[in-house]
Amino acid sequence: MRKRFLYIAAVAALFVNGCTKKFDSVNTDPNATSSSSLDPNYLLSYSEWYYSNTGYNQLLFESMWVQVLSSTYGYYSNGDKYVASTNQVSYQDNPWNADYQAASYAYEMMTLAKEKGKMNLYYIGLIMKNMILQRVTDSYGNVPFSQALQAKEGITEPVYDTQDSIYYNMLAQVDSATEKLDASADEITSDLFYDGDIAQWKKLGYSLMLKMAMRLTKVDLTTAKTYAEKAYTGGVFSSIDDNAFVLADNSNGYTNSTASSLLVSDDFREVKWSQSFIDYLRTNNDPRLSIIGEIPEAGLTANNDQSLAGDMDSSVQLGMPNGYDLNGGTTDISNAPGYPGATGSSSDEAPLGNYSRPTVAIFRDKSGPNFVLTYAETELLLAEAAVRGWSVGSAASVHYANGVAAAMQSLATFSSSEATISAATAATYTTAHPLDVTSTTASLKQINEQYWITDGTLFNHIEAWINWRRSGYPELTPVVYSNNFTNGTIPRRIPYQSSEKTANATNYNAAVALLSGGDNYTSRMWWDVAQ
Repeated sequence: MRKRFLYIAAVAALFVNGCTKKFDSVNTDPNATSSSSLDPNYLLSYSEWYYSNTGYNQLLFESMWVQVLSSTYGYYSNGDKYVASTNQVSYQDNPWNADYQAASYAYEMMTLAKEKGKMNLYYIGLIMKNMILQRVTDSYGNVPFSQALQAKEGITEPVYDTQDSIYYNMLAQVDSATEKLDASADEITSDLFYDGDIAQWKKLGYSLMLKMAMRLTKVDLTTAKTYAEKAYTGGVFSSIDDNAFVLADNSNGYTNSTASSLLVSDDFREVKWSQSFIDYLRTNNDPRLSIIGEIPEAGLTANNDQSLAGDMDSSVQLGMPNGYDLNGGTTDISNAPGYPGATGSSSDEAPLGNYSRPTVAIFRDKSGPNFVLTYAETELLLAEAAVRGWSVGSAASVHYANGVAAAMQSLATFSSSEATISAATAATYTTAHPLDVTSTTASLKQINEQYWITDGTLFNHIEAWINWRRSGYPELTPVVYSNNFTNGTIPRRIPYQSSEKTANATNYNAAVALLSGGDNYTSRMWWDVAQ
Protein backbone atom coordinates (compact mmCIF):
# COMPACT_ATOMS: atom_id res chain seq x y z
CA MET A 1 0.00 0.00 0.00
CA ARG A 2 1.29 3.46 -0.86
CA LYS A 3 2.21 5.83 1.93
CA ARG A 4 0.07 8.93 2.18
CA PHE A 5 0.84 12.05 4.16
CA LEU A 6 3.21 11.33 7.02
CA TYR A 7 5.83 13.08 4.91
CA ILE A 8 3.81 16.26 4.52
CA ALA A 9 3.06 16.35 8.22
CA ALA A 10 6.74 15.95 8.99
CA VAL A 11 7.87 18.73 6.69
CA ALA A 12 5.08 20.99 7.89
CA ALA A 13 6.27 20.55 11.46
CA LEU A 14 9.83 21.19 10.40
CA PHE A 15 8.88 24.42 8.65
CA VAL A 16 7.01 25.62 11.75
CA ASN A 17 10.03 24.84 13.94
CA GLY A 18 12.19 26.64 11.42
CA CYS A 19 10.28 29.89 11.99
CA THR A 20 8.27 29.78 8.79
CA LYS A 21 4.80 28.42 8.08
CA LYS A 22 4.74 28.85 4.30
CA PHE A 23 7.15 27.52 1.73
CA ASP A 24 6.61 30.70 -0.30
CA SER A 25 8.50 32.56 2.42
CA VAL A 26 11.40 30.14 2.19
CA ASN A 27 11.48 30.63 -1.57
CA THR A 28 11.92 34.39 -1.20
CA ASP A 29 13.94 34.62 2.02
CA PRO A 30 17.27 32.76 1.96
CA ASN A 31 17.60 33.19 5.72
CA ALA A 32 14.27 31.46 6.55
CA THR A 33 15.79 27.98 6.73
CA SER A 34 18.95 26.16 5.75
CA SER A 35 19.90 22.89 4.13
CA SER A 36 21.16 21.58 7.46
CA SER A 37 17.69 21.81 9.03
CA LEU A 38 15.69 20.15 6.27
CA ASP A 39 15.69 16.76 4.61
CA PRO A 40 14.85 17.68 1.00
CA ASN A 41 13.02 14.37 0.59
CA TYR A 42 10.06 15.86 2.42
CA LEU A 43 9.56 18.46 -0.30
CA LEU A 44 8.77 15.73 -2.81
CA SER A 45 5.46 14.87 -1.16
CA TYR A 46 4.57 18.56 -1.03
CA SER A 47 5.19 18.91 -4.77
CA GLU A 48 3.24 15.74 -5.62
CA TRP A 49 0.28 16.72 -3.46
CA TYR A 50 -0.12 20.30 -4.69
CA TYR A 51 0.29 19.25 -8.31
CA SER A 52 -2.21 16.40 -8.20
CA ASN A 53 -4.94 17.87 -5.99
CA THR A 54 -6.64 20.12 -8.54
CA GLY A 55 -10.25 20.52 -7.36
CA TYR A 56 -11.97 23.56 -8.85
CA ASN A 57 -8.86 24.24 -10.91
CA GLN A 58 -10.10 21.59 -13.35
CA LEU A 59 -13.84 21.51 -12.64
CA LEU A 60 -14.79 25.13 -13.35
CA PHE A 61 -13.13 25.36 -16.75
CA GLU A 62 -11.75 22.26 -18.43
CA SER A 63 -14.28 19.60 -17.41
CA MET A 64 -17.01 21.47 -19.27
CA TRP A 65 -14.97 23.04 -22.05
CA VAL A 66 -14.28 19.50 -23.24
CA GLN A 67 -17.89 18.42 -22.52
CA VAL A 68 -17.20 15.72 -19.97
CA LEU A 69 -19.39 17.42 -17.38
CA SER A 70 -22.30 19.87 -17.64
CA SER A 71 -23.92 22.31 -15.27
CA THR A 72 -26.74 24.84 -15.09
CA TYR A 73 -25.25 26.52 -12.04
CA GLY A 74 -23.88 30.08 -12.06
CA TYR A 75 -20.17 29.80 -11.33
CA TYR A 76 -19.82 26.87 -13.72
CA SER A 77 -20.92 29.10 -16.61
CA ASN A 78 -17.22 29.88 -17.25
CA GLY A 79 -16.83 26.33 -18.46
CA ASP A 80 -20.28 25.24 -19.50
CA LYS A 81 -21.24 28.33 -21.54
CA TYR A 82 -17.99 30.34 -21.84
CA VAL A 83 -19.71 33.16 -19.93
CA ALA A 84 -18.00 35.12 -17.17
CA SER A 85 -19.25 34.55 -13.64
CA THR A 86 -18.33 35.85 -10.22
CA ASN A 87 -14.64 35.27 -9.40
CA GLN A 88 -13.77 34.40 -12.99
CA VAL A 89 -10.38 36.09 -12.64
CA SER A 90 -9.63 33.98 -9.57
CA TYR A 91 -10.48 30.84 -11.53
CA GLN A 92 -8.13 32.07 -14.28
CA ASP A 93 -5.32 32.70 -11.77
CA ASN A 94 -5.63 29.62 -9.59
CA PRO A 95 -4.08 26.97 -11.92
CA TRP A 96 -1.07 29.26 -12.47
CA ASN A 97 -0.64 29.90 -8.75
CA ALA A 98 -1.09 26.27 -7.70
CA ASP A 99 1.23 24.79 -10.31
CA TYR A 100 4.03 27.29 -9.79
CA GLN A 101 3.74 26.63 -6.06
CA ALA A 102 4.04 22.88 -6.68
CA ALA A 103 6.99 23.49 -9.00
CA SER A 104 8.67 25.69 -6.38
CA TYR A 105 8.73 22.75 -3.96
CA ALA A 106 10.36 20.59 -6.62
CA TYR A 107 12.91 23.30 -7.42
CA GLU A 108 13.83 23.88 -3.78
CA MET A 109 14.12 20.12 -3.33
CA MET A 110 16.52 19.97 -6.28
CA THR A 111 18.68 22.74 -4.82
CA LEU A 112 18.93 21.10 -1.41
CA ALA A 113 19.36 17.61 -2.85
CA LYS A 114 22.29 18.75 -4.97
CA GLU A 115 23.94 20.36 -1.93
CA LYS A 116 23.63 17.08 -0.04
CA GLY A 117 24.67 14.86 -2.94
CA LYS A 118 21.26 13.17 -3.16
CA MET A 119 21.28 12.90 -6.93
CA ASN A 120 18.34 10.49 -7.33
CA LEU A 121 16.23 13.04 -5.48
CA TYR A 122 17.64 15.80 -7.67
CA TYR A 123 16.69 13.97 -10.87
CA ILE A 124 13.23 13.11 -9.55
CA GLY A 125 12.81 16.79 -8.73
CA LEU A 126 13.78 17.66 -12.29
CA ILE A 127 11.16 15.24 -13.63
CA MET A 128 8.54 16.70 -11.26
CA LYS A 129 9.39 20.28 -12.15
CA ASN A 130 9.06 19.61 -15.87
CA MET A 131 5.85 17.62 -15.44
CA ILE A 132 4.30 20.52 -13.55
CA LEU A 133 5.53 23.24 -15.89
CA GLN A 134 4.29 21.26 -18.88
CA ARG A 135 0.77 21.74 -17.54
CA VAL A 136 1.44 25.45 -17.04
CA THR A 137 2.62 26.01 -20.61
CA ASP A 138 -0.11 23.76 -22.01
CA SER A 139 -2.70 25.91 -20.22
CA TYR A 140 -1.28 29.42 -20.80
CA GLY A 141 1.23 29.24 -23.67
CA ASN A 142 4.54 31.14 -23.40
CA VAL A 143 5.35 31.26 -19.67
CA PRO A 144 8.31 31.74 -17.30
CA PHE A 145 10.50 28.64 -17.49
CA SER A 146 14.25 29.26 -17.67
CA GLN A 147 14.09 31.99 -15.00
CA ALA A 148 11.08 30.67 -13.09
CA LEU A 149 11.21 29.75 -9.38
CA GLN A 150 14.40 31.72 -8.73
CA ALA A 151 13.26 34.47 -6.37
CA LYS A 152 15.95 33.44 -3.88
CA GLU A 153 18.50 34.10 -6.59
CA GLY A 154 17.05 37.58 -7.08
CA ILE A 155 14.96 36.91 -10.20
CA THR A 156 11.54 38.30 -9.30
CA GLU A 157 10.48 39.30 -12.82
CA PRO A 158 11.24 36.21 -14.92
CA VAL A 159 11.15 36.31 -18.70
CA TYR A 160 8.46 34.36 -20.54
CA ASP A 161 10.07 31.67 -22.67
CA THR A 162 8.52 30.74 -25.99
CA GLN A 163 6.63 27.48 -25.88
CA ASP A 164 8.81 25.83 -28.50
CA SER A 165 11.95 26.52 -26.45
CA ILE A 166 10.17 25.29 -23.32
CA TYR A 167 9.24 22.00 -24.97
CA TYR A 168 12.67 21.31 -26.40
CA ASN A 169 14.22 22.02 -22.99
CA MET A 170 11.65 19.88 -21.15
CA LEU A 171 12.25 16.92 -23.43
CA ALA A 172 16.02 17.16 -23.04
CA GLN A 173 15.81 17.57 -19.25
CA VAL A 174 13.38 14.69 -18.70
CA ASP A 175 15.46 12.49 -21.00
CA SER A 176 18.66 13.24 -19.08
CA ALA A 177 17.12 12.97 -15.61
CA THR A 178 15.36 9.69 -16.32
CA GLU A 179 18.47 8.08 -17.77
CA LYS A 180 20.55 9.07 -14.74
CA LEU A 181 18.26 7.64 -12.06
CA ASP A 182 20.15 4.89 -10.24
CA ALA A 183 18.52 2.30 -7.98
CA SER A 184 21.85 1.80 -6.17
CA ALA A 185 22.19 5.49 -5.26
CA ASP A 186 20.40 7.55 -2.57
CA GLU A 187 17.07 6.29 -1.24
CA ILE A 188 13.85 8.26 -1.80
CA THR A 189 11.90 8.45 1.45
CA SER A 190 8.93 10.78 0.92
CA ASP A 191 7.28 9.67 -2.29
CA LEU A 192 3.49 9.62 -2.61
CA PHE A 193 3.57 8.19 -6.13
CA TYR A 194 5.79 5.12 -5.80
CA ASP A 195 7.13 4.96 -2.24
CA GLY A 196 10.65 5.59 -3.51
CA ASP A 197 10.80 2.89 -6.21
CA ILE A 198 13.40 4.14 -8.69
CA ALA A 199 12.37 1.63 -11.37
CA GLN A 200 8.86 3.07 -11.28
CA TRP A 201 10.21 6.61 -11.53
CA LYS A 202 12.17 5.65 -14.63
CA LYS A 203 8.95 4.38 -16.18
CA LEU A 204 7.21 7.62 -15.20
CA GLY A 205 10.01 9.67 -16.73
CA TYR A 206 9.83 7.86 -20.05
CA SER A 207 6.03 7.91 -20.09
CA LEU A 208 6.11 11.65 -19.44
CA MET A 209 8.63 12.01 -22.28
CA LEU A 210 6.21 10.19 -24.57
CA LYS A 211 3.36 12.50 -23.60
CA MET A 212 5.54 15.55 -24.18
CA ALA A 213 6.67 14.21 -27.55
CA MET A 214 3.12 13.62 -28.74
CA ARG A 215 2.20 17.24 -28.00
CA LEU A 216 4.36 18.17 -31.00
CA THR A 217 2.46 16.22 -33.65
CA LYS A 218 1.07 19.39 -35.26
CA VAL A 219 4.35 21.30 -35.33
CA ASP A 220 7.44 19.05 -35.30
CA LEU A 221 6.88 15.45 -36.28
CA THR A 222 10.60 14.73 -36.48
CA THR A 223 11.23 15.63 -32.84
CA ALA A 224 8.00 13.98 -31.77
CA LYS A 225 9.02 10.73 -33.45
CA THR A 226 12.56 10.81 -32.05
CA TYR A 227 11.48 11.23 -28.45
CA ALA A 228 8.45 8.93 -28.68
CA GLU A 229 10.64 6.10 -29.95
CA LYS A 230 13.30 6.88 -27.36
CA ALA A 231 10.70 6.81 -24.59
CA TYR A 232 9.39 3.45 -25.72
CA THR A 233 12.89 2.00 -25.90
CA GLY A 234 13.71 3.40 -22.46
CA GLY A 235 10.74 1.67 -20.89
CA VAL A 236 7.33 3.28 -20.40
CA PHE A 237 4.46 2.10 -18.19
CA SER A 238 3.62 -1.56 -18.74
CA SER A 239 0.56 -2.16 -16.53
CA ILE A 240 -1.98 -0.34 -14.39
CA ASP A 241 0.30 -0.99 -11.42
CA ASP A 242 2.49 1.77 -12.88
CA ASN A 243 -0.25 4.43 -12.72
CA ALA A 244 0.94 7.63 -11.05
CA PHE A 245 -1.65 8.93 -8.59
CA VAL A 246 -1.94 10.33 -5.08
CA LEU A 247 -4.44 8.99 -2.59
CA ALA A 248 -5.90 11.77 -0.47
CA ASP A 249 -6.19 11.34 3.29
CA ASN A 250 -9.22 13.25 4.52
CA SER A 251 -8.98 12.00 8.10
CA ASN A 252 -5.63 13.77 8.44
CA GLY A 253 -6.68 16.98 6.70
CA TYR A 254 -5.53 16.18 3.16
CA THR A 255 -8.85 16.21 1.38
CA ASN A 256 -9.37 15.31 -2.25
CA SER A 257 -10.36 18.75 -3.53
CA THR A 258 -12.27 17.48 -6.54
CA ALA A 259 -14.43 15.20 -4.42
CA SER A 260 -14.92 17.96 -1.86
CA SER A 261 -15.98 20.42 -4.57
CA LEU A 262 -18.53 17.99 -5.96
CA LEU A 263 -20.03 17.71 -2.47
CA VAL A 264 -20.78 21.44 -2.26
CA SER A 265 -24.58 21.53 -2.14
CA ASP A 266 -25.03 23.43 -5.42
CA ASP A 267 -22.49 21.29 -7.22
CA PHE A 268 -23.98 18.10 -5.84
CA ARG A 269 -27.38 19.06 -7.17
CA GLU A 270 -26.44 20.54 -10.55
CA VAL A 271 -23.17 19.05 -11.86
CA LYS A 272 -24.01 16.28 -14.31
CA TRP A 273 -22.29 14.19 -16.93
CA SER A 274 -22.43 15.86 -20.33
CA GLN A 275 -24.71 14.50 -23.00
CA SER A 276 -21.72 14.28 -25.37
CA PHE A 277 -19.89 12.03 -22.93
CA ILE A 278 -22.76 9.74 -21.93
CA ASP A 279 -23.95 9.38 -25.54
CA TYR A 280 -20.49 8.15 -26.56
CA LEU A 281 -20.44 5.54 -23.82
CA ARG A 282 -23.97 4.41 -24.62
CA THR A 283 -23.39 4.19 -28.38
CA ASN A 284 -20.44 1.89 -27.75
CA ASN A 285 -22.15 -0.17 -25.04
CA ASP A 286 -19.27 0.72 -22.72
CA PRO A 287 -19.26 -1.09 -19.34
CA ARG A 288 -18.04 2.09 -17.64
CA LEU A 289 -21.50 3.57 -18.09
CA SER A 290 -22.91 1.45 -15.27
CA ILE A 291 -20.14 2.59 -12.92
CA ILE A 292 -19.57 6.30 -13.45
CA GLY A 293 -23.16 7.57 -13.50
CA GLU A 294 -26.29 7.42 -11.40
CA ILE A 295 -29.79 8.89 -11.56
CA PRO A 296 -30.77 10.44 -8.19
CA GLU A 297 -33.86 9.38 -6.34
CA ALA A 298 -36.94 11.39 -7.27
CA GLY A 299 -37.57 14.86 -5.88
CA LEU A 300 -35.48 17.85 -4.87
CA THR A 301 -35.10 16.71 -1.27
CA ALA A 302 -33.68 13.37 -2.35
CA ASN A 303 -31.50 15.07 -4.99
CA ASN A 304 -29.90 17.15 -2.25
CA ASP A 305 -29.39 14.25 0.15
CA GLN A 306 -25.76 13.15 -0.12
CA SER A 307 -26.42 9.95 1.81
CA LEU A 308 -28.71 8.61 -0.92
CA ALA A 309 -27.11 6.67 -3.75
CA GLY A 310 -28.78 6.78 -7.14
CA ASP A 311 -29.70 4.25 -9.81
CA MET A 312 -26.55 3.07 -11.62
CA ASP A 313 -28.33 0.91 -14.20
CA SER A 314 -26.74 1.75 -17.55
CA SER A 315 -30.11 1.73 -19.32
CA VAL A 316 -31.36 4.80 -17.44
CA GLN A 317 -28.24 7.00 -17.66
CA LEU A 318 -28.80 10.28 -19.50
CA GLY A 319 -26.26 13.05 -20.02
CA MET A 320 -27.25 16.71 -19.75
CA PRO A 321 -26.55 18.96 -22.75
CA ASN A 322 -24.11 21.80 -22.16
CA GLY A 323 -25.28 25.38 -22.57
CA TYR A 324 -28.49 25.52 -20.53
CA ASP A 325 -29.57 27.17 -17.30
CA LEU A 326 -32.45 27.30 -14.84
CA ASN A 327 -33.39 30.92 -15.52
CA GLY A 328 -36.78 30.31 -17.11
CA GLY A 329 -35.95 31.75 -20.55
CA THR A 330 -35.23 30.20 -23.92
CA THR A 331 -32.04 28.60 -22.61
CA ASP A 332 -33.76 27.03 -19.62
CA ILE A 333 -33.01 23.32 -19.42
CA SER A 334 -36.70 22.56 -19.82
CA ASN A 335 -36.37 23.79 -23.43
CA ALA A 336 -33.48 21.49 -24.30
CA PRO A 337 -34.18 18.91 -27.02
CA GLY A 338 -35.14 15.63 -25.43
CA TYR A 339 -35.62 17.14 -21.98
CA PRO A 340 -36.75 14.17 -19.83
CA GLY A 341 -38.84 16.20 -17.41
CA ALA A 342 -38.40 16.82 -13.73
CA THR A 343 -38.73 14.28 -10.94
CA GLY A 344 -40.74 14.53 -7.73
CA SER A 345 -43.95 16.40 -6.96
CA SER A 346 -44.82 20.01 -7.75
CA SER A 347 -43.83 20.99 -4.21
CA ASP A 348 -40.59 18.99 -4.30
CA GLU A 349 -39.54 19.17 -7.93
CA ALA A 350 -36.05 18.37 -9.18
CA PRO A 351 -35.73 19.83 -12.70
CA LEU A 352 -32.43 18.00 -13.30
CA GLY A 353 -33.44 14.80 -11.54
CA ASN A 354 -33.46 12.60 -14.63
CA TYR A 355 -29.89 13.47 -15.64
CA SER A 356 -26.86 11.40 -14.62
CA ARG A 357 -24.54 12.73 -11.97
CA PRO A 358 -21.03 11.43 -11.13
CA THR A 359 -21.56 8.49 -8.82
CA VAL A 360 -21.52 9.37 -5.13
CA ALA A 361 -19.77 6.18 -4.02
CA ILE A 362 -16.94 6.63 -6.53
CA PHE A 363 -16.20 10.25 -7.31
CA ARG A 364 -17.06 11.94 -4.02
CA ASP A 365 -14.68 10.10 -1.72
CA LYS A 366 -12.63 12.76 0.06
CA SER A 367 -9.82 10.23 0.45
CA GLY A 368 -10.00 9.15 -3.19
CA PRO A 369 -7.23 9.20 -5.80
CA ASN A 370 -5.96 12.08 -7.92
CA PHE A 371 -4.60 10.60 -11.16
CA VAL A 372 -1.48 12.15 -12.67
CA LEU A 373 -0.39 9.87 -15.55
CA THR A 374 -1.62 6.40 -16.40
CA TYR A 375 -0.75 3.26 -18.31
CA ALA A 376 -3.98 3.71 -20.29
CA GLU A 377 -2.93 7.14 -21.56
CA THR A 378 0.52 5.81 -22.36
CA GLU A 379 -0.81 2.89 -24.41
CA LEU A 380 -3.20 5.15 -26.33
CA LEU A 381 -0.35 7.53 -27.17
CA LEU A 382 1.72 4.55 -28.31
CA ALA A 383 -1.21 3.47 -30.46
CA GLU A 384 -1.18 6.86 -32.14
CA ALA A 385 2.58 6.69 -32.61
CA ALA A 386 2.20 3.27 -34.23
CA VAL A 387 -0.53 4.59 -36.55
CA ARG A 388 1.97 7.23 -37.66
CA GLY A 389 4.43 4.46 -38.53
CA TRP A 390 6.86 4.99 -35.65
CA SER A 391 8.80 2.15 -34.02
CA VAL A 392 7.04 1.53 -30.74
CA GLY A 393 6.85 -2.25 -30.57
CA SER A 394 3.36 -3.65 -31.03
CA ALA A 395 0.85 -2.78 -33.70
CA ALA A 396 -1.46 0.16 -33.13
CA SER A 397 -4.41 -2.17 -32.57
CA VAL A 398 -2.60 -3.93 -29.70
CA HIS A 399 -1.60 -0.72 -27.97
CA TYR A 400 -5.14 0.56 -28.43
CA ALA A 401 -6.75 -2.54 -26.87
CA ASN A 402 -4.29 -2.40 -23.98
CA GLY A 403 -5.09 1.25 -23.37
CA VAL A 404 -8.86 0.86 -23.39
CA ALA A 405 -8.75 -2.18 -21.11
CA ALA A 406 -6.36 -0.41 -18.73
CA ALA A 407 -8.62 2.64 -18.51
CA MET A 408 -11.53 0.42 -17.52
CA GLN A 409 -9.56 -1.50 -14.92
CA SER A 410 -8.04 1.68 -13.44
CA LEU A 411 -11.47 2.71 -12.19
CA ALA A 412 -11.10 0.18 -9.37
CA THR A 413 -8.64 2.62 -7.78
CA PHE A 414 -11.66 4.72 -6.83
CA SER A 415 -13.45 1.79 -5.24
CA SER A 416 -12.65 -1.91 -5.50
CA SER A 417 -16.20 -2.77 -4.46
CA GLU A 418 -18.09 -0.28 -6.65
CA ALA A 419 -15.88 0.34 -9.68
CA THR A 420 -14.12 -2.88 -10.64
CA ILE A 421 -14.31 -3.99 -14.26
CA SER A 422 -12.80 -7.43 -14.70
CA ALA A 423 -10.07 -8.22 -17.19
CA ALA A 424 -12.50 -10.55 -18.94
CA THR A 425 -15.13 -7.83 -19.33
CA ALA A 426 -12.54 -5.39 -20.62
CA ALA A 427 -11.23 -7.96 -23.10
CA THR A 428 -14.75 -8.70 -24.33
CA TYR A 429 -15.25 -5.00 -24.99
CA THR A 430 -11.96 -4.48 -26.85
CA THR A 431 -12.62 -7.57 -28.98
CA ALA A 432 -16.05 -6.25 -29.93
CA HIS A 433 -14.72 -2.70 -30.50
CA PRO A 434 -11.29 -3.04 -32.17
CA LEU A 435 -9.32 -0.14 -33.55
CA ASP A 436 -10.65 1.08 -36.89
CA VAL A 437 -7.67 0.72 -39.22
CA THR A 438 -9.48 1.56 -42.47
CA SER A 439 -7.63 4.89 -42.57
CA THR A 440 -5.16 6.94 -40.53
CA THR A 441 -7.89 9.48 -39.81
CA ALA A 442 -10.29 6.83 -38.54
CA SER A 443 -7.63 5.39 -36.25
CA LEU A 444 -6.55 8.77 -34.84
CA LYS A 445 -10.17 9.70 -34.23
CA GLN A 446 -10.94 6.53 -32.30
CA ILE A 447 -7.71 6.59 -30.28
CA ASN A 448 -8.20 10.15 -29.14
CA GLU A 449 -11.88 9.69 -28.40
CA GLN A 450 -10.81 6.94 -26.02
CA TYR A 451 -8.17 9.24 -24.53
CA TRP A 452 -11.04 11.67 -23.80
CA ILE A 453 -13.11 8.91 -22.23
CA THR A 454 -10.11 7.72 -20.21
CA ASP A 455 -9.33 11.11 -18.71
CA GLY A 456 -13.01 11.91 -18.24
CA THR A 457 -13.76 8.77 -16.28
CA LEU A 458 -10.53 9.07 -14.26
CA PHE A 459 -11.32 12.76 -13.58
CA ASN A 460 -8.19 14.22 -15.17
CA HIS A 461 -10.14 16.90 -17.00
CA ILE A 462 -7.18 19.20 -17.62
CA GLU A 463 -5.45 16.52 -19.67
CA ALA A 464 -8.69 15.72 -21.52
CA TRP A 465 -8.96 19.36 -22.61
CA ILE A 466 -5.30 19.65 -23.57
CA ASN A 467 -5.32 16.49 -25.68
CA TRP A 468 -8.57 17.54 -27.36
CA ARG A 469 -6.82 20.73 -28.52
CA ARG A 470 -3.85 18.73 -29.75
CA SER A 471 -5.75 16.00 -31.56
CA GLY A 472 -9.04 17.63 -32.57
CA TYR A 473 -10.99 14.66 -31.16
CA PRO A 474 -13.68 14.16 -30.16
CA GLU A 475 -15.39 16.48 -32.62
CA LEU A 476 -17.36 18.70 -30.25
CA THR A 477 -20.08 21.21 -31.06
CA PRO A 478 -19.35 24.47 -29.21
CA VAL A 479 -21.98 26.06 -27.00
CA VAL A 480 -23.46 29.31 -28.28
CA TYR A 481 -24.79 31.38 -25.39
CA SER A 482 -25.37 35.12 -25.15
CA ASN A 483 -22.50 37.30 -23.87
CA ASN A 484 -19.94 34.50 -24.11
CA PHE A 485 -16.25 35.48 -24.11
CA THR A 486 -15.12 33.25 -27.00
CA ASN A 487 -17.47 34.15 -29.87
CA GLY A 488 -19.04 30.73 -29.56
CA THR A 489 -15.86 28.66 -29.76
CA ILE A 490 -14.38 26.30 -27.19
CA PRO A 491 -11.52 27.98 -25.25
CA ARG A 492 -8.02 27.05 -26.35
CA ARG A 493 -6.01 28.62 -23.52
CA ILE A 494 -6.38 30.39 -20.17
CA PRO A 495 -5.46 34.09 -19.96
CA TYR A 496 -2.36 34.87 -17.94
CA GLN A 497 -2.39 35.28 -14.17
CA SER A 498 -3.94 38.70 -13.62
CA SER A 499 -1.26 40.28 -11.41
CA GLU A 500 1.42 39.61 -14.04
CA LYS A 501 0.22 42.71 -15.88
CA THR A 502 1.70 44.87 -13.13
CA ALA A 503 4.10 42.64 -11.18
CA ASN A 504 5.98 41.50 -14.31
CA ALA A 505 4.73 44.02 -16.83
CA THR A 506 7.63 44.14 -19.29
CA ASN A 507 7.84 40.40 -19.72
CA TYR A 508 4.06 39.98 -19.67
CA ASN A 509 3.63 42.54 -22.46
CA ALA A 510 6.33 40.88 -24.52
CA ALA A 511 4.57 37.53 -24.16
CA VAL A 512 1.18 38.97 -25.09
CA ALA A 513 2.68 40.58 -28.20
CA LEU A 514 3.53 37.07 -29.44
CA LEU A 515 -0.10 35.90 -29.16
CA SER A 516 -1.87 36.39 -32.47
CA GLY A 517 -5.19 37.15 -30.80
CA GLY A 518 -3.96 38.71 -27.55
CA ASP A 519 -4.27 37.51 -23.97
CA ASN A 520 -7.65 35.83 -24.20
CA TYR A 521 -9.31 32.41 -24.24
CA THR A 522 -9.20 31.89 -28.00
CA SER A 523 -5.56 32.58 -28.95
CA ARG A 524 -3.69 29.46 -30.02
CA MET A 525 -0.31 28.52 -28.64
CA TRP A 526 2.71 27.17 -30.54
CA TRP A 527 1.80 23.46 -30.63
CA ASP A 528 -1.92 24.13 -31.18
CA VAL A 529 -1.87 25.34 -34.76
CA ALA A 530 -5.04 25.13 -36.83
CA GLN A 531 -5.08 22.26 -39.31
